[in-house]
Amino acid sequence: MKSKTPLVKADATTREWVWRAWQTKRVIPAFNIPYLPMMKPVVQALADTRTAGLIMVARLEWVKFAAGGVQAIRDQYEAVADRRFTRLHLDHVPVIDEDDQVVDYAADIGDAIRAGYESVMVDGSRLALDENIACTARIATLAHATGIPVEAELGAVLGHESGPLPPYETLFESRKGFTDLDQAERFVRESGCDWLSVAIGNIHGAISAVGKTQDKIRARLDIAHLAALNTRCGIPLVLHGGTGIARECVREAIRNGIAKINIATAIRQPYERNLRVSQAAACDAVYAETVRVITDELDMAGSADALLRPLNPET
Repeated sequence: MKSKTPLVKADATTREWVWRAWQTKRVIPAFNIPYLPMMKPVVQALADTRTAGLIMVARLEWVKFAAGGVQAIRDQYEAVADRRFTRLHLDHVPVIDEDDQVVDYAADIGDAIRAGYESVMVDGSRLALDENIACTARIATLAHATGIPVEAELGAVLGHESGPLPPYETLFESRKGFTDLDQAERFVRESGCDWLSVAIGNIHGAISAVGKTQDKIRARLDIAHLAALNTRCGIPLVLHGGTGIARECVREAIRNGIAKINIATAIRQPYERNLRVSQAAACDAVYAETVRVITDELDMAGSADALLRPLNPET
C-alpha cells in the first residue's frame, strides 16, 4: 500500500496554498494593512479561526495611508507572524498609479522580493494589453527566479481613482472595464502570471479624502462571466474589492474560480472609527471584523487544516 501524502505540506508556499484553494473551491482571504497596528489583530484572528490567509500591503497604503513601506510591513509581520496560518504578500504595485503617475514598479517589487515577501502583484491594468503583458512578464521573470508567484490584473477594477465613479448600475450594465475573455486567455499564456485579478462587477473601496469614510457601494458579480474566465484562463483567479459584496455572491464566486479574495475597507474603516476612542479599541474592532469576515462572509474557518489534507490520495 502506498502512503498517503498531502499535496500541501505544513510549510506550504503561498503558491501551493492558492492553487490548492482553487482546486478544492476554497478561498484564501488576503487582508490589507494600511496602518501597522492592524496587523497583530488580523494575524490573531486568522490563528484563532485556523484560517489560511495573506497579510498584505499595497503601494497606495504607504503613499496615502500609514503602512510605512515594504520594509516596515515586513518588520512588523516578522514580529507577529504565525506561519501556520499566514503568509506575506505584496499587493497592488501599479505601473501607472491612481493619479496617472508613472511608478518605478520594478524597484518596489524588487525591494519586496529581497525583503522576503512570498508573493507579489504587478498591476498593469491601466496599460494597453501588449504593455500590460510585457510589464507582467518582466516581473514574472524576476519573481520566478526566486521561486515566488506573481499576481497580475486585467480589466478595470475601479474605485481607487480620485474622481467620482459613474452610478454603479450603469457600470455593471455596460460591463465597463470587465475582463475580456479572449484577452484574458492570451494574457495568461504570454505574461507568465500565476494568478489573475479579474473585473466582473467588483470595485475597490474609495481612498480619496472624501470617499474613504463612506459606506462602500454594494457591488454584485457576473458569475457566468467569471465561470467563462475560469475555463479560459486555467489558473487561480483573484477578487479585488471583496468588501460589500453579498455573501452568497461571494460564495458562488469561490465555486467558480476565485481562490484569493482581497479585504481592505471592511477592516480599515472600523480601525479608523474606533481610533477616536483608543488604539486598543481600534485593534479590537479589527479583530472582530476579521473574524466575522472569515466565519460569516466566507465560511472559511478551519481552512488551514483543510489545505493540508490529501487530494485524491493513492492507496
